[in-house]
Amino acid sequence: MKFYTSTKKIPALANKPLTERMALLEDAAKRMTVPEKTILNVLKLMIIVPVFALILQVADNWLTLLWAALILLLYPLLIKPIQYSLSAKYLKNS
Repeated sequence: MKFYTSTKKIPALANKPLTERMALLEDAAKRMTVPEKTILNVLKLMIIVPVFALILQVADNWLTLLWAALILLLYPLLIKPIQYSLSAKYLKNS
C-alpha cells in the first residue's frame, strides 16, 4: 500500500479539481471493506480517547487542556493520509 499525504499525489486524482477529488474519495471510502473501515475507526479512537482522558484531568492541571488541543490539531495530519491510502485502491474502479 502506497502512503499518500495529499489528494494531489494520488495518480487517479492528480488532474481533477478539489471538489471532484473529495467526492471521488468519499465514494471510494464507501467501497472500503469492513476490516479496512474497522482499522481506520480504531485508529481514530486511539487518537480521540486520550483527548477525553486529558480533558478529565483539567481540574488538576490546566496544561492538559493544551495537550488535548494539540492532539486535536494533529488529528487530521495523522488520519487523513491513512484514509487516502486505504481509499486510493478503490479509485481505479470509479
